[in-house]
Parts: sequence; C-alpha cells; structure tokens
Amino acid sequence: MRHTLLFAVSVCLISGVALGQSTRTPPVVEAHALLSTDAAHPGSTLKAAVEARIAPGYHINDHHPSLEYLIPTELKLEPTKQVEIEKVVYPKGEAKKFAFADAPLSVYEGALVVGAKLKVAPTVPPGSYALKGKLTYQACNDHACLPPASVPVALALKVVDKSVPLKRVNADVFGKIAPY
Repeated sequence: MRHTLLFAVSVCLISGVALGQSTRTPPVVEAHALLSTDAAHPGSTLKAAVEARIAPGYHINDHHPSLEYLIPTELKLEPTKQVEIEKVVYPKGEAKKFAFADAPLSVYEGALVVGAKLKVAPTVPPGSYALKGKLTYQACNDHACLPPASVPVALALKVVDKSVPLKRVNADVFGKIAPY
C-alpha cells in the first residue's frame, strides 16, 4: 500500500512538472522597438516605434482609457545623456462593448504601434548607444483582467558623422503612426 501511494504521488509530481513546462503560455503582449533610419547624426531628431502584438482573445486599455479607474497603456522610455525623448504618440483605441461594462471601452486588440520622437544631443560622438524602456499595460479578456504588467523594450542607436548619409528603414511600421 505504501509503495502504491508513493508511486501515485511521484506520478502526480512528475506529471505536474511536465505539465508546468509544456503548458507555459506565451506572454499576452510581446513588443519590440524600431527606428525610422539606420543611424542618426549628432543633434538630429529621429523617430522610434514600439510594435506590440496582443494575444488573441485579449485587449489592453487605450492610452486614454474610457473610465478613470482603468489602467492606461503607456510607453516609458528612459532618456540618457545622449538621447532625449521629445514626444510619445499613441493610436486612438477602438470602442468595444464588453459584458462587464455598461458603455463601450476604448481598447487596443491585435497589433499596436506607439511612436516616439527622439533627439540626439549635438555633442554625441559617433558610436552605438542603448535606449531602454517598457510598455506598461493591463490585459483583459471578456471575463477578467490580469494584473498590470510591462514588457521591456530596447533600442540600439548608431550615431554616425554628419557626412554619412542615412537610410530610411521600417517604412511599413512608421506609415501606421499619426504624424508627430
């Protein structure tokens, strides 16, 4: 009897570990950052974007949520001595009706692109510079909301001499952002 009980407990523990490893769910929001040019000149401004994917069946609140108590989606980039964040622009959310709310709520679903205008300091020497930040949000489905969360984002910015021409990149992503 004792061996049978130990065997049953062992099987449950092993099964639990295996299930825990094999049933890991992907994050609700994944994000990555992009630049509008392949490099920047000292003293110039350039555009950055954070492209986020929201898992099917979930939504996150608009940057300007419909109700005061809802947690907004927000891009927080950390300025450095070399790069200043001048402006962050968010798309308008989509009004959606949910069973738990009387009125439609402004939310993001599927894909989201947030833009940022960066200013490179005029005295920055050529080189590579890192910019870090995070996209904070609260994800919900039709029945419940998850705790507020964030996903880290990072940019590698290459600064080149003013004599080096710059190439535009990621035009498809930057075409989705309102002018800023």
